[in-house]
Amino acid sequence: MSIGGNMKAIIQIREQAKDSNGEPIKNAIGEAVMNWRDAYTLKGWLDLSDGDSRYNNYSAKVRESTHVFISKYVKLPDNVKEENCRMVIDGQPYDVTLIDDPMGMHQHLEIYLRFTGGL
Repeated sequence: MSIGGNMKAIIQIREQAKDSNGEPIKNAIGEAVMNWRDAYTLKGWLDLSDGDSRYNNYSAKVRESTHVFISKYVKLPDNVKEENCRMVIDGQPYDVTLIDDPMGMHQHLEIYLRFTGGL
């Protein structure tokens, strides 16, 4: 089954920045400096969602989402988790709230997003 799509989405993961010696970089108050690194590219469809549907019983993760990205099923890298990734679509960043393989059927992915604006 081919879903196709009109949008290219780049999944980025957040990781600690390192200097040329491989040592973690910290800011002036000792916090880890984080960077975004491209991890995977998907092609699919982006749609606006309304989390306040009275007809469906959504989980909190879906309710707080503003958009849903639908693509063909692919096994994403193991380090891609909702907690450490975002998607950049058409130059705009979105927090990933949920990555769903509906009913575990491996037919398509539904990735729920929250628009954050600005890079």
